[in-house]
Amino acid sequence: MSQLSAALKSSIGSKVVMALTGLGLVLFVIIHMAGNLQMFVGQDAMNEYGVTLRKMPLLLWIARLGLLGIAILHVVISIRLTLANRRARPVRYEHKKTVQASRSSRLMILSGLIILTFLIYHLLHFTLGVTDPQSFALRDADDRHDVYNMVINGFKNPLISGGYILAMVLLFSHLGHGASSWMQSLGWNHPKYNGVIAKVGPIISWIVCLGFVAIPLAVLLGILKPS
Repeated sequence: MSQLSAALKSSIGSKVVMALTGLGLVLFVIIHMAGNLQMFVGQDAMNEYGVTLRKMPLLLWIARLGLLGIAILHVVISIRLTLANRRARPVRYEHKKTVQASRSSRLMILSGLIILTFLIYHLLHFTLGVTDPQSFALRDADDRHDVYNMVINGFKNPLISGGYILAMVLLFSHLGHGASSWMQSLGWNHPKYNGVIAKVGPIISWIVCLGFVAIPLAVLLGILKPS
């Protein structure tokens, strides 16, 4: 146990945990996006998707709590690594502009904290029904939880849609850096494939960003309407 604790506290161990938790989050958002896009198929498809998930309550809550735990661990380790790097380099660079760090990498902690805050609100809104209990209690004609209309009612509020879109744009920036760097952190990079690996992050982040943002935009534009 002490060896595990020491490994996690080390710079290399922390980077490996960052990579693994980041990979877990990337896989989750891709699967989650695919499920959410059933909004465009229609009310029946989206509500049936909700029923399928609710048939596995234990597994579902393990996934939810696990996701939240992974996100918190990811942010905490990210902050700890950043503070350790600053302590190791107490003298600031003479020039503010860094050579290798991109804008997204310099904002990783800030975007991660905002995304974590959004994730907590998102769970309170669509998963627990705390912020909008009236829409959360909706049932469709087959007496299923009306996920479709719940989502539309939520995104009809411009502030909620705006916050959701902002979180997804930050997620796009975060993934653009992280989805490529996790392989390097795990030592899986290779000169032959580094060019391809460098493109994986931006491609994944664009797909995720457009997939998630499409739903609130479609609601605001009247493309997705209450059923």
